[in-house]
Amino acid sequence: MTIVSMEERHLAALAEIEKACFRAPWSADMLHEELGKGLFLVAEQDGEAVGYVGCQTVLDEGYITNVAVSPACRRQGIGRTLIEELKKRAAQSGLSFITLEARASNAPAIALYEGAGFRQVGVRRNFYTAPAEDAVLMTLYLKE
Repeated sequence: MTIVSMEERHLAALAEIEKACFRAPWSADMLHEELGKGLFLVAEQDGEAVGYVGCQTVLDEGYITNVAVSPACRRQGIGRTLIEELKKRAAQSGLSFITLEARASNAPAIALYEGAGFRQVGVRRNFYTAPAEDAVLMTLYLKE
């Protein structure tokens, strides 16, 4: 597996992964809008995109938008590898922190982020729809 920056060649595959993973998936056009912005990283196996992490940046702040791994490729450490590479690149870019929201019921995602050093710092009430659900706000501080 290799981790590379998101490129136009990845967009169709990532849009399909989005459809398989989320109730409100990002389209290839939405992903295209993020090209060259922030830190969007793609996991490739045998030249095929199997997952990605998107992190928008504002000044020295990072906001993870999505972490998605193809259902056929889960439980292989791809999500963990993507998060670890994001942490490394975020630190190299001088980000102070990375933050994200996770559905309160998404125990596997919360465990993944906690294992990567993120800590729960709050709750966003009724953040998600279909169904309505709270989001756990999690942050990883990269600088003191």
